[in-house]
Amino acid sequence: MAKKKTKFMCQSCGYESPKWMGRCPGCGEWNQMVEEVEVVSKAKGAFHHTAPGTAAKATPITSIESIEEPRIKTNMKELNRVLGGGVVPGSLVLIGGDPGIGKSTLLLQVSAQLARLKQKVMYISGEESVKQTKLRADRLNVLSPELFVYAETNMESIHQAIDEIKPDFVIVDSIQTVYNPEVTSAPGSVSQVRECTAELMRIAKINGIAIFIVGHVTKEGSIAGPRLLEHMVDTVLYFEGERHHTYRILRAVKNRFGSTNEMGIFEMKEAGLEEVENPSEIFLEERSKGASGSTVVASMEGTRPVLVEIQALISPMSFGNPRRMATGIDHNRVSLLMAVLEKRVGMLLQNQDAYLKVAGGVKLDEPAIDLAIAISVASSFRDSPTRATDCFIGEIGLTGEVRRVSRIEQRVQEAAKLGFDRVIIPTNNIGGWSFPDGINVIGVSTVSEALQFALGG
Repeated sequence: MAKKKTKFMCQSCGYESPKWMGRCPGCGEWNQMVEEVEVVSKAKGAFHHTAPGTAAKATPITSIESIEEPRIKTNMKELNRVLGGGVVPGSLVLIGGDPGIGKSTLLLQVSAQLARLKQKVMYISGEESVKQTKLRADRLNVLSPELFVYAETNMESIHQAIDEIKPDFVIVDSIQTVYNPEVTSAPGSVSQVRECTAELMRIAKINGIAIFIVGHVTKEGSIAGPRLLEHMVDTVLYFEGERHHTYRILRAVKNRFGSTNEMGIFEMKEAGLEEVENPSEIFLEERSKGASGSTVVASMEGTRPVLVEIQALISPMSFGNPRRMATGIDHNRVSLLMAVLEKRVGMLLQNQDAYLKVAGGVKLDEPAIDLAIAISVASSFRDSPTRATDCFIGEIGLTGEVRRVSRIEQRVQEAAKLGFDRVIIPTNNIGGWSFPDGINVIGVSTVSEALQFALGG
């Protein structure tokens, strides 16, 4: 007879405890311990093998043959770039994002594209009925006889349907709605998410099926469920963007088959998601010319240079302490750069409120944007606009020096392509490469020197 064992499990990190606790010792969250019943059966035998086969043996790494992973390219170049070149058969991909951001739309479009390539695709919907999925497919015009739709949440039924249809690709929307009947906890709990993901991983690896699973996110923006979920899958993608803006950004935070620095940009339209092949033009198309506090920086997103506008508004403070607010930039970096301007340049910013924003909803976190932030703050503080055709690239140190950055050639070439005629970069980045035609490259070594060129003093 199987014994029933009661335990308490944290719904945030998966920490197990024999008794209830108000605060989880693992992650520190409050009121996340939920009672679950675990069925413990006495297993006969020393070991349990999940798959037949011979035992593996340790092999010298020099004798292992290197095999290039085969990839299936979709018609979305942006998705192929983020995945590292295409979809790898037998991979398990987790995609998360805010509700209504477009995860189901993206995967349904990808499913139809793969179906048109004579790949058999199975779309498993746990949140919508078959008719609801058909309505979305009609709106997106993504109908194909190779695309199978299946509305089910029982993991055993899903496994049986996969064995019957034998698809090349499977989409599960979403993992929080799928449950294993052998697990007594509710769907979406730590135990259910862990067991269902492990079962899908076995299906993907044994049968060579590429599986995409959708994951819900918490209010902090991380994928709901145990952190183990992200460790189990091969690739973790985040679909970002504000619901009130039409642009969506797809990022990879984990990728066993490619880089995690790539970014794909889409635009949400009535007919679905469309790729943005030149995002720099999109982010700069509404830039105001002759306005103070506006600069342009060439930021690298993986292997792609993107020109983005940084806006700053400096105004006298109206309360006891000055405010430092930033959107798309770390506010700690803003405070650091303002301290450098105050100490090394002599700007009195301690009685000024500072508001900074990256136009277009992009998030920038690389050091090369420091110079553009500092120039924006100084331009707004002095109410002196910069030249509309200037681009600023460089990292700023605490002593006021401008330090070299990586991939300077691609950044300058992107600025020249979009009509910028002058770019201010670190002096140490000047040598060793040829400048594009029609653009003046100026090297600076300090923030004060950069301000002389940008604002004339």
